[in-house]
Amino acid sequence: MLPTLREACGVFGVYAPEEDVARITFFGLYALQHRGQESAGIATANSRTLYLKTGMGLVSQVFDEDDLSYLPGRFAIGHTRYSTTGSSSACNAQPFRVSGPNGELALGHNGNIVNASEMRAELERAGVSFTTSSDSEVIAQMLVHAPGLDWGERWGHVMRKLNGAYSLAVITPDAMMMARDPMGNRPLCLGKLDGGWVAASESCAFDHLGATFIREIEPGEVIYIDAEGLRSFKPVEDQRRAFCVFEYIYFARPDSVLDGKLVYPLRMNLGRELAKEHPAPDGDVVIGVPDSATAAAIGYSQASGIPFVEGLVKNRYVGRTFIQPDQRLREIGVHLKFNPLREMLQDRRIVLVDDSIVRGTTTPRVIQMLRKAGAREVHMRITAPPITHPCFYGIDMGTRWELIAAQKAVEEIRAHIGADSLGYLSPEGLVNAVAAAKGGLCMACFTGDYPHPVPLQMDKLAMESAEGALDRHETEYVLPLRRR
Repeated sequence: MLPTLREACGVFGVYAPEEDVARITFFGLYALQHRGQESAGIATANSRTLYLKTGMGLVSQVFDEDDLSYLPGRFAIGHTRYSTTGSSSACNAQPFRVSGPNGELALGHNGNIVNASEMRAELERAGVSFTTSSDSEVIAQMLVHAPGLDWGERWGHVMRKLNGAYSLAVITPDAMMMARDPMGNRPLCLGKLDGGWVAASESCAFDHLGATFIREIEPGEVIYIDAEGLRSFKPVEDQRRAFCVFEYIYFARPDSVLDGKLVYPLRMNLGRELAKEHPAPDGDVVIGVPDSATAAAIGYSQASGIPFVEGLVKNRYVGRTFIQPDQRLREIGVHLKFNPLREMLQDRRIVLVDDSIVRGTTTPRVIQMLRKAGAREVHMRITAPPITHPCFYGIDMGTRWELIAAQKAVEEIRAHIGADSLGYLSPEGLVNAVAAAKGGLCMACFTGDYPHPVPLQMDKLAMESAEGALDRHETEYVLPLRRR
């Protein structure tokens, strides 16, 4: 109803022989709910077999006490999903459980595999059957059918073939494995819990469990945990680092640590840089679009000297129900998600800070709502550069033709959204704000410089039928820009 960036998935894993691992995983997923609200699942292992429960909806909608009691074991992994490959349906809910020459395993995946259709077609030619339309099942089947005498050799075989982003949680009946793709596009971290181990997409999950954050899992690293302890190995050579910069801007919770840095102050830095590049000297108040832009709005306020106020209240439960609004409520639109504080806005010149403009459908409604609440002027400030290229690594932005910044200049966008002025943070300002080397970030959605070859177009529903599996010779790819 309100098109915007869609969250990446969340993965979680735990080895705790003396604990209720299903319950730990439930609360770990609860902390990662912001990364996906379409479906959730937990798989456990007890040395002999795997147990699995998945369902559509939020973590609290999928599981109850009875479900957790039927998930015994020493190992567990969990997943919260937003679909980037494959439809939002029960059959695509993760983790996936598969069997093959290497036994039985369950897998949860955050990211997107660019060459999944080609890898699926290769497996199908070898006689492997698929039950879903997800690229994540492709990874699971590759791993369970991979050649090799041990898991190090098998992971090496799989990682050399995959092109794309993946942070993975995997269990077999007697081990847990966490793996991160060689470019490190999606986050994954490791923690300690009362004689056991935990791993998660974000460190905020550890805080809720009383676990201790140890470190981030490195790009290209596989963590293997069994009764004998923890081992780490890197099955493939290092590649160009390309961590998704939108984790800093939008996706990660502000209380998570990414690349050794707490996210909240980094978002304040985004606002400070934005105030330097695009001041609004006549502004009366700064407000942020909650929740992801709140810290940036505070940073903008501090750098500009313009007071920060909360001008919009967010209904955090919109979109977290299966009940669809009727036509009258659809016409209300953005008011279902935000409510303006009129006394804070009346007859004031507003500096409105947000994290992005994707298709340009939601922002005009927000600005119109502020004007109806009495705002005299609305000056829009965005903590990211214009999004001109689609993401192929796990963010659902739509096609390039749907991205407003790929079709219109900044002044045209300003007129379209109805703002009195519009300023985007520059790529240089973004890099300065997150204090990261430009070569270590994936900024392809702003620049078109993808870290690996990507197809000209990619349909998230391409594998909904057997006919959707593409032959590699029929796929046209965009190559990365040459580095000077």
